[in-house]
Amino acid sequence: MRPARSWRSCAACRAAPPPRWPARCWSTSARAARWRRSSPGRTARWCSAAGLRPPSRCGSSGWRRWAAFPVVPGRRWGPGWWWSATTGRHVMHGSQAMCTQLMILDRDPQVVALSARPVRLIWHDPGSGRALTWVPQLFARYADRGALLADCPAATAPVGDRAERAVAVLEAACEAVGFTYRRLAPPEMVVAANVRWLAGYRHPRHRDAGGLEQAVLEAFAAERPLMAGAAAAGEVLTALPVLYHALWSGRPAADLTRPLGEHTLVSPGPAAGDGKRREQQES
Repeated sequence: MRPARSWRSCAACRAAPPPRWPARCWSTSARAARWRRSSPGRTARWCSAAGLRPPSRCGSSGWRRWAAFPVVPGRRWGPGWWWSATTGRHVMHGSQAMCTQLMILDRDPQVVALSARPVRLIWHDPGSGRALTWVPQLFARYADRGALLADCPAATAPVGDRAERAVAVLEAACEAVGFTYRRLAPPEMVVAANVRWLAGYRHPRHRDAGGLEQAVLEAFAAERPLMAGAAAAGEVLTALPVLYHALWSGRPAADLTRPLGEHTLVSPGPAAGDGKRREQQES
């Protein structure tokens, strides 16, 4: 017998529910399944389930995945895993467009938790009289306790009728609990390519490889070309991974709207934790 589905919550985060919202949400876990079987027919109200739960009490990876991404034979895309430098864990993605958005969010120091397909919203559509559902692709928690539910379309083409109705419901549901819902626009190809290159050096092992972190940061105390600064910091092949990790972290900074190369000007960036503006990742 398959386990029943219900909202998964931790005991530390159960508090008085906020005002009710008609949308419901579901998640899957063995613990939740036991709770559902003991309470037949129950689901959680959206406001109660969202609960403004702090990430420190519910794990560094945010909400757990509600459902896996499908594998469609004949399609050029398929599900995969992204290792998140933010959480130190893997986050599943269902397409290349979603992987790109995960990569961009993972680079933002203000993001403290990431998860995929964390919740299923169910609501009654007054127009058709049917119960409709939607599973947002991404969830991101920010250091200021803000949160983002997002979908990751591969293009900026107009959405279909079902998606358009879902957007209106998701925006209202997220506003009711202090979240934000966005359909994240794909970044420019050059920006995506540059961030993808830097993402190859996102692992902490590159932060101070060869003990060159401080030398790299000092080499770019003033604006200078990328390769010249790497050579000034030490042996180039050892300094470049440290420099790319620093650029991934925003310390120092470079213009990623142009192809990254040896003549790219690199300048001192904001202190670690300042991060980029959230609006750069939202359409």
